[in-house]
Amino acid sequence: MKTTFNSIEQLPSVAKQLLQEFPDERFFAFFGAMGVGKTTLIKEICTQIGVTQNVCSPTFAIVNEYTDLDGEPVYHFDFYRLKKLEEAYDIGYEEYFYSGCYCFTEWTEKVESLLPDHYLRIDISEKDGTRTLQALVMEG
Repeated sequence: MKTTFNSIEQLPSVAKQLLQEFPDERFFAFFGAMGVGKTTLIKEICTQIGVTQNVCSPTFAIVNEYTDLDGEPVYHFDFYRLKKLEEAYDIGYEEYFYSGCYCFTEWTEKVESLLPDHYLRIDISEKDGTRTLQALVMEG
């Protein structure tokens, strides 16, 4: 899937399109420069799956846990502050990554070697105010 958007008002339709095109995916690995809109899109996806808590970047906590419409956990990671891969081990990443629950990761490149064999890779780039999103299922 590839789409472009240039306003925050378009995010609900982008999130809806992602969820419709990849209905069985639960692990969303986001890649993109700072300020490109990763957290904002994750907030919108969470809204679409029924999260009612305040969704914010877990920059300091590394992981935030929310609850979806069905009462299932939703995990949101921000690995920006990770200084070494061992810190991901310290938070018990495997329990989250392999839970079967929704997982959204930001600054995924810092833990790329730990990703499951199957995940949805979402690359967001920006040029002249227009953002391009490309989503692709990755297999082992």
